[in-house]
Amino acid sequence: TNSLTTAWRLFKNLSEEQQRYEKQLIFEHPAFVKLCQQLLRDARRMMRGDLVFSLHALVSLGVPQNTLLVQTLVRVCQEKLNQLDNRCISVLATTLAGMDKDKNVSALQAGLQLLVEQRISSIRDIFILQNLMKCLGKDAPVFLKKKLEMAVVREIDGLTFLNALRMFLALAAMNYCSLPILNPCSKKIQENVHDVPFRQLILILEACHTLQYRNVKLFSALADYVISTAYLWDKRQIILFLSACETLGFQPTELLDIFAEKVIEDPDFLNLKNLLIVLRVYSRLNHVPKVQKHLFFETLHSCLNKCLPQISNTELLKAVYSLGILGYLPHHALDELLQKDSKDELILPDDLKEQNTVMLRCVKTCMELDSPSFTKPTFVLTENLSSLVSLNLRKAQEALIELLGDENMFRQNVRLPYRYHIDFEISMDSDRKKVLPIVATDDHPDSRVQRLAFLFAPASAFCLGTTHPQGKLAMKKRHLKKLGYHVILIQNKMFQEMKNEDAVEFLKRKIYSEDAFSFPEAIVQDNN
Repeated sequence: TNSLTTAWRLFKNLSEEQQRYEKQLIFEHPAFVKLCQQLLRDARRMMRGDLVFSLHALVSLGVPQNTLLVQTLVRVCQEKLNQLDNRCISVLATTLAGMDKDKNVSALQAGLQLLVEQRISSIRDIFILQNLMKCLGKDAPVFLKKKLEMAVVREIDGLTFLNALRMFLALAAMNYCSLPILNPCSKKIQENVHDVPFRQLILILEACHTLQYRNVKLFSALADYVISTAYLWDKRQIILFLSACETLGFQPTELLDIFAEKVIEDPDFLNLKNLLIVLRVYSRLNHVPKVQKHLFFETLHSCLNKCLPQISNTELLKAVYSLGILGYLPHHALDELLQKDSKDELILPDDLKEQNTVMLRCVKTCMELDSPSFTKPTFVLTENLSSLVSLNLRKAQEALIELLGDENMFRQNVRLPYRYHIDFEISMDSDRKKVLPIVATDDHPDSRVQRLAFLFAPASAFCLGTTHPQGKLAMKKRHLKKLGYHVILIQNKMFQEMKNEDAVEFLKRKIYSEDAFSFPEAIVQDNN
């Protein structure tokens, strides 16, 4: 056992190429063959620790699972399962997690799961609990996940910083979002954020995404740490961090501004892969740098032009789409995209067809509405889709009826050109003092009439913890303004939580407030 374990410890620190070479040498060595033969003979006489650690070392070294030796050790572990102490259970769980499912492995896993259930109340070692959580994984039954959670909560006061980091990964492996564990772990990480290695930063954010755990304080602490040490990180590392934030819908504003400056200073590091990530991050988070915004987008445009000879059709579409969301039209890339579209070169397999059709339609809408030559129409043809509203808009409908006195004072479910849709539309006089009946404004279109478009959007359409709209919603708002609407964005979850009288008062302020008619936005003008 000592020989095998030592070989594994030396082996795991080698590079992949060295591991392949050393593995061949180990397997061909006559002493290794004799060692395996002896292990096979003595398997049933071995101490429990030797048995489990030998199996772990053999599997980790890559000895095929279907060999007589590995299968024998698995069966002996099954026979001696009740004799294993907590440490051996932890090692065995780790070993089985790395093995393929077969008859013997499945039987041992089932037995191990029953044993963990029986022993869990006696396990006080937080490391063993974490290991079991990781190894039992997402397939563990809910009641066992709950028991593991209770065992960890029992020991939560003694949680170290390192254990807090590992706990995120253990919960992610189980796909079990436990707030009684995650919240104390988050606090511990925030207190010791300067000790978090870069790789762990990414793993924490990825675990939060898996668990759908949204903790703005934690994300802000991690972002502030990266900002304070940005000079230490490679630009590619910052891209990885920003990409992880984008997946969570979290906008680290200051870091995005800092990184934009780095791109302007040294754009050569942006290969095609990194460029596409950067475009996706800034477009989804709807982030335009506070300073040098035109130079930033021109720099990205220049990088995109350099990548055109090697870019695939889908990548080209995604790049132009991302810049289009931000209101910037990259003409050279756009011309190439339209040429491919005219030759039907953008036709893709069915699994990508619908997504790419939507992106291409969006690009063409941006070409028209974001063009400097586009002028606000005096009249926009609209269509009422239905007099019925969805359940999540029923409260808004009732509040508007109570506020305005009549359903004829507003439209609902309105479809506009360019496939845009608004939840409610209200017309007001030019002084913005009086709401006009819909019929009157339909019969006599008047350019002085002020049109309000209400968009009740889910929380996921905004950057986490803010009312800052993400890319698609921001683009829709920009385009509705081009069509002559004053757009009022409302986070529907927040609205639903209001009392009825508060909801009415809220809409009243939105309709009659001067702020409803002034929308300062950081948008990029077309680069014509």
